[in-house]
Amino acid sequence: MLETIIIVAQTACVFFLAAWLTTGVLDNLFHSALNSTTTAEVLDMTRMREEFPEAYEAVAHRRISDASVQKWLFAIIVVWEVVAAIALWAGVATLVMSAFGHAELATGRSVAVLGTLLFTSIWAGFLVAGNWFCYWFCHEGAQNTHYQMTLWGMATMILLVVG
Repeated sequence: MLETIIIVAQTACVFFLAAWLTTGVLDNLFHSALNSTTTAEVLDMTRMREEFPEAYEAVAHRRISDASVQKWLFAIIVVWEVVAAIALWAGVATLVMSAFGHAELATGRSVAVLGTLLFTSIWAGFLVAGNWFCYWFCHEGAQNTHYQMTLWGMATMILLVVG
């Protein structure tokens, strides 16, 4: 019985990651200005330049102000999110299949771990890139969200591997 409950818990956790990320992907595809504008602000260090001009001067060489490069980077992020969402849904499907004996449990967990790793890498990547662009100066809410998402992904990976 415990093994069944663990499989259900693992499937539910991966399902919620997939559902959350899919919502974000759909927003980025159909309402891209919601996030692309903020991404461009971080890359250009716009808020830091306006609110902390002295600190900005020390790191201004890091900014990316070219709009075409900003759009290209945003597109890469969205593609990564799409790949991660697909991998997460594949993980959900293979975990469900394994619960009913139509796939090996190790396969289901492996696919789910891969999807969860891709999910977690998005947020960890934002933390690293955000640190480079000093987004903790003016985008604290985004940084906190990225920490929370990284932790959510890591906790799910631990459940998948240890369970």
